Amino acid sequence: MIPARRVLLVTGLSGAGKSSILRILEDLGYEVTDNPPLNLLDALVARTEHPLAIGIDARTRGFEARAVLEALAKLRAQPGPQHVELIYATAETDVLLRRFTATRRRHPLDANTGSGPGLMASIEQEIDLLMPLRSAADLVIDTSDLPPPDLRRLIESRFGHQNDGDSMTTTLLSFAYPAGLPREADLVFDARFLRNPHYDDALKAMTGLEQGVREYVRRDPDYDLFFSQILGLLKLVLPRFVAEGKKHATIAIGCSGGQHRSVTLVEEIAAALGNSDDITLLSDGPIAVMHRELARQGRSSWRWVRPPQHRVTSDEQTRTEPS
Repeated sequence: MIPARRVLLVTGLSGAGKSSILRILEDLGYEVTDNPPLNLLDALVARTEHPLAIGIDARTRGFEARAVLEALAKLRAQPGPQHVELIYATAETDVLLRRFTATRRRHPLDANTGSGPGLMASIEQEIDLLMPLRSAADLVIDTSDLPPPDLRRLIESRFGHQNDGDSMTTTLLSFAYPAGLPREADLVFDARFLRNPHYDDALKAMTGLEQGVREYVRRDPDYDLFFSQILGLLKLVLPRFVAEGKKHATIAIGCSGGQHRSVTLVEEIAAALGNSDDITLLSDGPIAVMHRELARQGRSSWRWVRPPQHRVTSDEQTRTEPS
């Protein structure tokens, strides 16, 4: 069976990281075209058999979200082994304001000076203009607190290996419920019922990466049953994901702060999967770990538990903020 070629449409808010995502995809071997006329998308897809990434944003003349969605549906209806996805880059409004102020760039929709009220109005206008695309996106990436190296790792983990046949990349993700559900999650587990190290003064400042916190959480009387049932569900569901052709699955575990209980469970599940003889439940695909709230605190929190066999080595030097 011929693996499906990936065709990625990359869109999102100006200043949220679309250009950075396209650069990473180009490093990973994708042919990249930025902001072509929508009526040329069919021709762009037809002229190459390589993985393709196409940037689309509000700079396109006569841009309408409806026209982009129609073009996306048309590409997905084409015959042949290809997998078409829509990626949407976003960031908080205050972050976008800071980025435009720092770079002194004019917003594409700003007809005034590019700063002050004109800039704010342009950002709000673009949010409304692109909302249908955000709602339809296969993956929404919020770069507000995402360091450039972690953005690169995120793109690599999801789109960085084209030759792994039927394998699927699985990401184990911890998060905090008050900060919002991760849009990319395929399965979400709630760990807030477990005993909380936050209320232990000796453990409050620590994280689930540290043994003392993990031992505290594991002593909850319902921890073992919860842990075993998560693993049991993964054994049932993940092979079905592979069978239906999914190339990436995100398993998210949340708690109140995204620091103790969710981190503990992600680390314990990663250890179980990485050391298990029953590793075929993931079709021997790559496994990655990411702790969202720890990353937002500036901590290094991303790693491969099992790296892809055909991954392109990345240059992880710190770059400027996403543009």
